[in-house]
Amino acid sequence: MGIWLHGCGTLLLGLLLALALMDPGAEACTCQPAHPQEHFCQSEIVIRAKISGEKIISPSNSSSPYQKMIQYEIKLIKMFKGFDKVKDIQYVYTPVFSSLCGVKLDASNKVQYLLTGNMWSEGKVSIGLCDFIEPWDNLSLAQKKNLNYRYQMGCDCTISTCYTAPCCATSENECLWTDWILDNKMSREQARQYACIKRTDGSCSWYRGSAGPDKDFADVSDP
Repeated sequence: MGIWLHGCGTLLLGLLLALALMDPGAEACTCQPAHPQEHFCQSEIVIRAKISGEKIISPSNSSSPYQKMIQYEIKLIKMFKGFDKVKDIQYVYTPVFSSLCGVKLDASNKVQYLLTGNMWSEGKVSIGLCDFIEPWDNLSLAQKKNLNYRYQMGCDCTISTCYTAPCCATSENECLWTDWILDNKMSREQARQYACIKRTDGSCSWYRGSAGPDKDFADVSDP
């Protein structure tokens, strides 16, 4: 059976935490928690790829070590989002330093990754610790299926993170993400199994299932 969930939540604590994480005086890379669907919807590029090589590069007009980037050569396996931005991707770029949100990937050409990122003005794809970057084999079956259609179907919905109970939705197009309340972790049931999808009445609800939602996006059942 497909499962729809409704929820409710005050978001003041989440907002305060998000503001704290965005403190420009912080020395380390800090990221606001985000559901995989949020990463998908907010990213310009979402791909499945292998990393086949890496090298350190730096801007020609700068000698600062903090301007250096890792250029990862990739073998593109599938593009889930970004067709309107680029036709093919050969490289992705990330800061050398983790304090600047640089991410270290296995460049042995053995590991497939899901990579989300954004385009620079010169057409390069940037990735970082605050993006959703996972070995493909670590993703759940539901996450892999949601990348194909469900996440996109819910990009007009709002996913709000609940850090403490009670938690209430403030609008009908809102899905409450409660993994932290239930298990003190962000990569649990809702993150791994659910997508927030808009229904026929304009409201949004969590959906879990192994098959695609019916065409009217109403309550559905999976075989």
